[in-house]
Amino acid sequence: MPNTSMVRTPLKYLDKAVNNLRDLGLMPAKPDEAPITALIAQVSDLDEGKSLAIARTLSHTSVFNEVVREQITQMRVGERYEKITEAFNSIRDDAKSMVVQLDDGKISTFEKLQNAWMKLTRGDIPDRFSKIKDTYLDVSADTKDQIEREAKILESYKDFRVALKEAQVLAFQLLKIAESEVEAAKEGLAEASKSVEADTGEDRESTARLELDRDQRLRELQDEDKRYQIVKDLAENLSVSYNTTEVVMARLAQTTEVKERVYSQAVSFFGTNESVFTALNASFTSLQGLHESTRTLDAMKEGVNESLETIAEVGGKVQEDALRAGYGPTIKAASVKKLVDSVVNFQEKSRSLIAEMRDLATQNEREISTAVESSKKRLAELASAGAAIANG
Repeated sequence: MPNTSMVRTPLKYLDKAVNNLRDLGLMPAKPDEAPITALIAQVSDLDEGKSLAIARTLSHTSVFNEVVREQITQMRVGERYEKITEAFNSIRDDAKSMVVQLDDGKISTFEKLQNAWMKLTRGDIPDRFSKIKDTYLDVSADTKDQIEREAKILESYKDFRVALKEAQVLAFQLLKIAESEVEAAKEGLAEASKSVEADTGEDRESTARLELDRDQRLRELQDEDKRYQIVKDLAENLSVSYNTTEVVMARLAQTTEVKERVYSQAVSFFGTNESVFTALNASFTSLQGLHESTRTLDAMKEGVNESLETIAEVGGKVQEDALRAGYGPTIKAASVKKLVDSVVNFQEKSRSLIAEMRDLATQNEREISTAVESSKKRLAELASAGAAIANG
């Protein structure tokens, strides 16, 4: 009669482990049937209850192990620390670069474009400090979530490992049953073989029946040996699987424990040093502003001093020119003399020009009078000639 208490135990722990995975949303709706289920069916007549318990346990092994492997591969701790490192490096490098840019007292067009590109791609220094904080908070939240999920998986494994170990116990129990069946088959074959050897052969029918019984016993032994080997492989592989899984889970437990320590330290560090983080942000920004203010003051001082020197150099000449203009002659004698000469020359030329023009005007008047009188005479002659023709 099957030992029902041994059957219920692995199923109880198996159901508990599966329910935990289902609560996490990690359990598939319908796990695929494992090939080993069909193999176990070949030995189920040894003990149906034990075979069923082993089959159910092993059918969930691949599901559980896949869930654990997936959770391990999804651990993101350690990937985003590079963003924080790069952000701190860029803050220091850009702060030094901007100080160097201001060393010559001015920022070139190329440097302005470089600063604009820096701000566009990386943000200014306060923005990058904010990104560092956001990255830390994201990583902390993910780490906390992973720790909680891993704790549940490890808790589920505690139940699953009991079910797996009980399945191993059941498999070794089946192995004992299989061994006894093999021994019984061997004894049956030995007896059948002795009967064939003891037969005289006088009764051919009897001899044939004895040989048939021997052959059937041989076939039974072969079948029992085959089932024995299946159960033997099953029991031994369950032992290997249990021990190997123990090592894997031990590694996961170690990882989770270390992760909890890192998470605790990170939370403690940031919680107690956030003021330092804020002070660094303010200090970098303040130093940058201080450098700019210093260079601005230097530029103003230099501008004022150079302006005073320019006044000293240019002011004397301007003042001398002003004195010359204020105390010197207003109208130059040469200019007046030139004007007087022009007036006298004009007067001299005008007298001769007037006389010439007067003569020219008189001559012109006489020529006009002569021309007009000549034309009148001609008209009179033409008129007289016309009248004579009319009277004749």
